[in-house]
Amino acid sequence: MGAILTMGLHAIIVDDERLALKKMEKLLTEQTGRNKIERLMACYNPYDAIEIAQREQLHVAFLDIEMPEINGFELAERLLQIHPKLHIIFVTAYQEYAVKAFELNALDYLLKPVHHNRLALTLQRLTSMNPHNGTAPAISHERTPQLTLCCLQSLHYIDANGAAQRFPWKTLKAQELFAYLLYYREKTVNKQVLMDLLWPNYDTERATTQLHTAIYQIRKMIKTAELDIEVKYKDEGYRLAWGALRLDVEEWENSVREAPLLQTDTLAQHLAILNAYTGDFLEEHRYGWAEYEWERIRTIWLNHAEAIAQYYLSDEMYSEATLIYRQIIDKFPHMEHGYFALMNIYASLNHSAEVRKLYNLLTSKLEEEYDTAPSKEITDWYHQWMMESAQANGSAI
Repeated sequence: MGAILTMGLHAIIVDDERLALKKMEKLLTEQTGRNKIERLMACYNPYDAIEIAQREQLHVAFLDIEMPEINGFELAERLLQIHPKLHIIFVTAYQEYAVKAFELNALDYLLKPVHHNRLALTLQRLTSMNPHNGTAPAISHERTPQLTLCCLQSLHYIDANGAAQRFPWKTLKAQELFAYLLYYREKTVNKQVLMDLLWPNYDTERATTQLHTAIYQIRKMIKTAELDIEVKYKDEGYRLAWGALRLDVEEWENSVREAPLLQTDTLAQHLAILNAYTGDFLEEHRYGWAEYEWERIRTIWLNHAEAIAQYYLSDEMYSEATLIYRQIIDKFPHMEHGYFALMNIYASLNHSAEVRKLYNLLTSKLEEEYDTAPSKEITDWYHQWMMESAQANGSAI
């Protein structure tokens, strides 16, 4: 453990791997400007971190997830009990932990090996929102539009004039390779993995040629579009090194995670975030390897949409809730929950025809896609509603 640096934030790193801990310390001490850390403490033992938190003022904690006795998620919960406003940043070698990290309202998660530029972006986000940072923000008299790489709906970019631009790819394989490196940005992907993915039926020599050609196309495309990223070759693999370029899916996800509590005065902000979701991750391209990320991002949208719908229902704003659930059904046409929620709303409003229409639509969708019927819960509810409606109307429905 040690105190380091001279201005900015108070931070703690917790990692039971000594080399990983030392590397993170080095990366943080190398940060400059507004990203600079005033006091940095590091420890291998999660229990030591809890003791430090009880006596020190902390603004941010970098937590390894896989640790013995107390994992990073449990440690985060304990630290937040001591410092409720503490910003948590998880550091992990496993991307599948990301969803759990977001459920805990973490500021960010960093994939090992952590890269200097990626860490800088996280710290920039942190210092921009941190009231304890005594450094006044620099006033810029010139504003240069920042380019945005987009992968919601389709792979494209927003240029300096704010216009959407398509990449004029010569081959679909080059486009898919770029998308794959984008997904694993800042991680080196072995070239054999890339060849097996994109050219599985080619011999090694031919696949290698195709890979080199596609990499050349990508580098040329990046240069033409003036994107602040770079394809680097090291250790028999390729890595997409990230600069100051914005990424739409990352920014949207951050906006959901950092959104304030949903209430009357923040409802407009939440609706704007919901509407900013222009499509699923690489939806147009339908890459098999992107399915996990596609589903993960969709689930974040779904949870956010349902939270807004529930807020409307709690305020008896049934028309607004109905519109949200319609969006959910459009995006998840084979998921029962959206239909059931709408059926309950229409039942409470005595819109019998709409209830029957939704039940029949759900039945049809499930039969066509899965050769199955709605769940027993929904079927029992519907039959009960039919009986009660018939009794209320004095006739069969």
